[in-house]
Amino acid sequence: MIKKSAYTLLTLTVIASSCSTTKQLPAGQKLYTGADINFTDKDISKKEQSLIKSDLQSLLRPKPNGKIGPFRFKLWVYQKTRTNKTKGFKHWLNTKFGEAPVLVSAVDLTQNSSILQNRLQNRSYFQAQVTGDTVGKEKVAKAVYTISAGPSYKYRNIIWPSDSKDPLDTAIAGTSAQTILKKGEAYNLDAIKAERLRIDARVKEKGFYYFAPENLILRVDSTVGNHEIDGYVKVKDEVSERARRIYTIDNIYIYPAYSLRDTSLRLQDKVPYNWYNVIDSRRRRTIRPYVFKNTVLLRPGEVYNRTDHTNSLSRFVELGPYKFVKNRFEDVSADSSKLNVFYFLTQYPKKSLSFDALARTTSANFNGTQVNVNWRHRNAFLGAEALTITLFGSTDGQISGNAGGGNALYQYGAQATLSWPRFISPFNFKADNAYIPRTNLSAGYSIINRSGLYNLSSINGSFGYNWKQSVHKSHELNLLNVTYVKPTNVTQEYTDSIVTTRNPTLKHVIDPQFTFGPSYSYTYTNTTETYRTNSIYYNGRISTSGMLTGLLTGADTIGGNAKKVFGTNFNQYVKLENEIRFFHKLGVKSSFAARFIAGVGIPMGNSTILPYSQQFFIGGANSLRGFRARSLGPGTVDPTQYISGTTGFIADQSGDIKLEASIEYRPHLFSIVYGALFADAGNIWNARGHQPGGTFSSNFLKQLATDVGFGLRFDASVLVLRTDFGFPLTKPFTQSNPAINYDKMVFNLAIGYPF
Repeated sequence: MIKKSAYTLLTLTVIASSCSTTKQLPAGQKLYTGADINFTDKDISKKEQSLIKSDLQSLLRPKPNGKIGPFRFKLWVYQKTRTNKTKGFKHWLNTKFGEAPVLVSAVDLTQNSSILQNRLQNRSYFQAQVTGDTVGKEKVAKAVYTISAGPSYKYRNIIWPSDSKDPLDTAIAGTSAQTILKKGEAYNLDAIKAERLRIDARVKEKGFYYFAPENLILRVDSTVGNHEIDGYVKVKDEVSERARRIYTIDNIYIYPAYSLRDTSLRLQDKVPYNWYNVIDSRRRRTIRPYVFKNTVLLRPGEVYNRTDHTNSLSRFVELGPYKFVKNRFEDVSADSSKLNVFYFLTQYPKKSLSFDALARTTSANFNGTQVNVNWRHRNAFLGAEALTITLFGSTDGQISGNAGGGNALYQYGAQATLSWPRFISPFNFKADNAYIPRTNLSAGYSIINRSGLYNLSSINGSFGYNWKQSVHKSHELNLLNVTYVKPTNVTQEYTDSIVTTRNPTLKHVIDPQFTFGPSYSYTYTNTTETYRTNSIYYNGRISTSGMLTGLLTGADTIGGNAKKVFGTNFNQYVKLENEIRFFHKLGVKSSFAARFIAGVGIPMGNSTILPYSQQFFIGGANSLRGFRARSLGPGTVDPTQYISGTTGFIADQSGDIKLEASIEYRPHLFSIVYGALFADAGNIWNARGHQPGGTFSSNFLKQLATDVGFGLRFDASVLVLRTDFGFPLTKPFTQSNPAINYDKMVFNLAIGYPF
């Protein structure tokens, strides 16, 4: 034991010695290790000091060499790969992963002290003084900045404009209830800048088109005593007359076929439509004028407001046919308070052909690649309709440490989608946000091949709507989803497996499926707002099949009264799905993430189990990472008991009910490399007793599978390559086949984050 410990210590010492990064420094130079900031003030709380230090540290330049634990890894790479060559692997490592030494001689103490002092004064410490010095050893040194902050000055009063005869002063004073500047709070220049932007946005809503944040000033009186100040919100005296006017909209002109060659406005060619005018420069009409009813939110005679201005621009872009949208406002005359509005729209090519090669993750927890050939018409019927026809082929599987054949899944087919940039409905829906609602009609055909075991032929179609309620909330309502799946080629091996293993799942996979009914999905997310410390994603979905038909026909499979539509038994069920994700920032790049999934499908009337294509699966690179994809459940069912002696094929396990939870710590290691420590838990069940031990019951918590693991993420923004090593902890079944080892590590290679 002592000998082993000594060997370990010697190894660590050798590694530490080899990682030394100060031996190759120029003579007389010292490595810069960072800066300390110290306060001489005793009356500033430790919490306030900590907040100020964090702010001030971000201003200091240069930054010291980055570290991983105690080691300056990037500096070590730089020193070990130094070369005079401008090409080759060594040069690539040196420039991409290496980092030149940051020397203490590069630190300008005077300039940094001035920057810190200015920052403190902008944060209410008007009397702040900062001095800088260096403290070092033989090979390394750090900077030390000593701060005498003095008292913090706080607002005693905020005084707003009071001239009731001036519309601009009245509008500014009307925004005071929502002010960022509060009595008793410390002066902060950043808050003042934000307040100017806030006031500008509010008065723009009142018609002050030419007003700008720079027209405002906050005068401070610091002589009122007791380290207090009075702040006076004022409009600068030199502000132009135009900035003080309230503007209304006069005429609106739209140019749907604009190009840089167009130098004349050609107002004489306008074609009035409702409240706007369309000027099409082409001999043939390029788009129908009614299309812009959903995009132009400004109205003649109404007071200008910025919300309708920006939302109209967003809607023109979202419309689809236009690559560039340029907007211009012009005074009707020099002394007028009216604006003419011009929209210049530059078109995409109407038709396009594209080729896509994609790495993807499927909803059934498989990873794979897909190739698409897409033909698109952006204005199919002169109403901005987008017609897309896609031919595709894909292959999916999982790289894992568990045995089992039949992993590969191949699919090819075609899909056509027609999308209208408006609601196609007998009812008149009106929205005035930045997003255009869409009506979608789609139809497709595909063939699914499972590693020579079986082929499934699938026909699908849907009609419905999707729209965004706000930047965070979106909805999708399909009035009808239709899917018909039938087996077209089942090999004798697979048929024999059904007989020899007596596994009902194998038979269920190739059962004909006929589903039709509506669905609704709601999504809330603020994860795109990267400034948030905490962010969440939620998706809820409800879908049904054959409910009304089942009720009208009295369908009852259990009672021996199964019904058919078009000669085929239809599926009848209600399915609910919920997924919530939570993200918490632990630093600039490190984070904590968690996910919870709960789904339940309830078969009714004409069905005793959900169709296979609608069931839940668990396990795999984006689920329980300590288990092979689709290799768990339902309940305590042991999938290894059904393994076929001839094919070695483990059937995909599926269920009507799913519970799953994951937590993950994601530290930033260096460059594009992130780490991960994770734990997963979950299982699936059937709603009814199709397999012993597979039905959901009150003992569901005891039937959860769990795993833990670690991994690396190589995040290059446009692509994330992920490796995870999962270790099973508990499994809900008693393994019956010793040939399958469910206790060893599972390696997952995937594209993208698991959630």
